[in-house]
Amino acid sequence: MPEKDPARVRTNYAVFPIRSLTAVQSPANDRKICFITCVNDEDWYSEALLYLKSLHIPQGFSAQFEAVRGAKSMTSGYNEGMRRGADAKYKVYLHQDTLVVNKNLVQDLVDIFADNSIGAVGVIGCRSLPKSGVWWDGLRTYGRVLHACEPESVVDSHCMEPEGAYMDVEAVDGLFIATQYDLPWREDLFDGWHLYDTSQCREFLRRGLRVVVPNQEKDFWCIHCPKEKPLAAEYKGYQKIFVKEYGAELRPEV
Repeated sequence: MPEKDPARVRTNYAVFPIRSLTAVQSPANDRKICFITCVNDEDWYSEALLYLKSLHIPQGFSAQFEAVRGAKSMTSGYNEGMRRGADAKYKVYLHQDTLVVNKNLVQDLVDIFADNSIGAVGVIGCRSLPKSGVWWDGLRTYGRVLHACEPESVVDSHCMEPEGAYMDVEAVDGLFIATQYDLPWREDLFDGWHLYDTSQCREFLRRGLRVVVPNQEKDFWCIHCPKEKPLAAEYKGYQKIFVKEYGAELRPEV
């Protein structure tokens, strides 16, 4: 990574002060990928693991699978998984009900991360965050996910596609986030199960690193199988925390 001013970094949208760059690390083993999942449903994780273990692993690469059980929050679980897979340059944080169907996922990620200005890759997100901090409220959403919420009910959530191989965005959904740098998840702020993903995207952007969504016009990368349920009551509380921490940095489209 190029050297950056320790007090300020430039993103695609503005220049913001940051606290520290010391937390950004590039692990040594660039031929290893670690898949990290917080698990509280063994049946779902077992299914997800079958898909992960069927991926094509490029010659010379190795894969590690870390299931974090009993995590008190998504951020704390992901930080624990990051520590366990500390030497792997590439890490994929994914939900236990996310099934990765792109067999060439690892090579696709390596190709995208050949640009060392890219910090994170997601499969669906928004170009510019609205003032609410909720990515799906953004005016321009990009990406694709196949949602299988109920038996015999499958929805192809297909947003706009990047014109090239990938598109810069401000936030991606937490069902799948891949990284090539280790940046601690903000468990000091998000001690539950909401907005940890959008926070992590903001933390990458604060450090001058890009977040992107790949082109999936020919085929989707993931099937997500969440259970249909109302938005959790605590979501609004974490939304207020997010806006307080990052609101001044947002430049929503109008």
